[in-house]
Amino acid sequence: MPIDPDFPANHQVIGKIKTSDDEHFHYLWGPGSLKEAAENPEVKEAFQAKGEEIGPLGVSGTMVAVDWDSCVADGACIEACPVQVFQWYRTEHDVSAKEAVNEVFEGTGSSVKEERKDYTDKADPIREHDCIWCMACVSVCPPQAIKVDQAALEFHEKASGTFNEELSKGSAPPPHAH
Repeated sequence: MPIDPDFPANHQVIGKIKTSDDEHFHYLWGPGSLKEAAENPEVKEAFQAKGEEIGPLGVSGTMVAVDWDSCVADGACIEACPVQVFQWYRTEHDVSAKEAVNEVFEGTGSSVKEERKDYTDKADPIREHDCIWCMACVSVCPPQAIKVDQAALEFHEKASGTFNEELSKGSAPPPHAH
């Protein structure tokens, strides 16, 4: 089952993945549900080898969103992205996905397809703010776990309390009275 195209409307913020620059961050939306990752033999084997349980995780990111419950650590998105939006999060902090929301990331994790820690790793849109909207990641993801949508910025801003209703209406001048 691919990523829910309306995930911000159908989910709520359950965490925040922060970067060390104190400016950029992205949300984790949930609740998640068991999907492709829970059925994938390589992923199941990797979780078992690590002694971790596969459970619902949610969607990481808003404008560039990866459904971590669908992500099978294929890495096609990481390879396809021309501006390195994604990193294997576990190559920077080797913690469970549920614990990632408690970490601050430098963005020093690997952006090389074959360098995932193992199949428990997830592609994380750590540099969501650098996306150029080319959609390359969306078109190559085998389980269709990625959604890229500039319009989702409104959900991100509303969740962070920075949404400005006036700015969102556009800059059309008010009509003149005659």
